[in-house]
Parts: sequence; structure tokens; C-alpha cells
Amino acid sequence: MRVVIQRVKSSQVSVNGEIVGKIGRGLNLLVGISDSDTDAQLDWMARKCLELRLFPDSENDGKWQKSIQEINGELLVVSQFTLYGDCCKGRRPSFDRSAPPQTAEDLYNRFVSKLQNSGLRVETGKFGAMMQVGIENDGPVTLILEK
Repeated sequence: MRVVIQRVKSSQVSVNGEIVGKIGRGLNLLVGISDSDTDAQLDWMARKCLELRLFPDSENDGKWQKSIQEINGELLVVSQFTLYGDCCKGRRPSFDRSAPPQTAEDLYNRFVSKLQNSGLRVETGKFGAMMQVGIENDGPVTLILEK
């Protein structure tokens, strides 16, 4: 499982010109599911996304001291199978390591549910759709998590 995690001031995802998910301050998560992902990996990744200290604390010289939970932020979770694109050979990416669509959708939905269990506001894109994602990256802060 791979997640590109971005601290954002705002983010939104549209399908066919219609906004299907929109958040304010929080995290934009681009989620790639591999053909070997398990529930243990989903648990680890959800916990990591919720507990990483990525937000500044004004009382501590702006150091990153607070998690998304501590600031009561919002999450926008967007499926992105291209995170497992392999561009090493040829001119066209290979997606052999991406999970098949049915498996990926099930794991993606379970990952979203784990995030929703935090009580935070969680918005999503539309699995399998052609989406446009607008991100106002804060910092910019962008990290890649893999498990």
C-alpha cells in the first residue's frame, strides 16, 4: 500500500465537473493498493495517517507537534492505482503490482472506514472514475508512506 500524504489548506475532487469531495484544513491522501495488501497493512497505514505529527504548534516555534486528530482536521481520500506504475522498462508504465479493481475497491473502502472510525470528517473521490483533484498544499508538505 502506498499513500501520498499532503498537508493542505483545502482540497477537492471532481468527477465530470461535479465536486464529489471537498475539505478544508487537513490531509489529502492519494491511495494506491497493491496486489499483496492485507488488513494489517490497512490498519498500520490508517493509524500512521491519523497519528503523524504534520501540523505546527504555535506554542512550540511552529514545530510539527500535532496530528490531524489533534487539530480536528479533515481528510480527502482519493484512490490512485497509478501509484504502483512501474516506468523502468519501455515507454509505457506497467501496473502489474496494482491490485485488480474489485480487490482494490474493497481494500480502499475498508481503509476509508478505518479513517472514518476516528470521528474526523472524511471525504472521498469516486473509485475508478476519471477525477480532477485540486490541492492547495500547505507548506508544501508532501510525504510518501509505504507498507
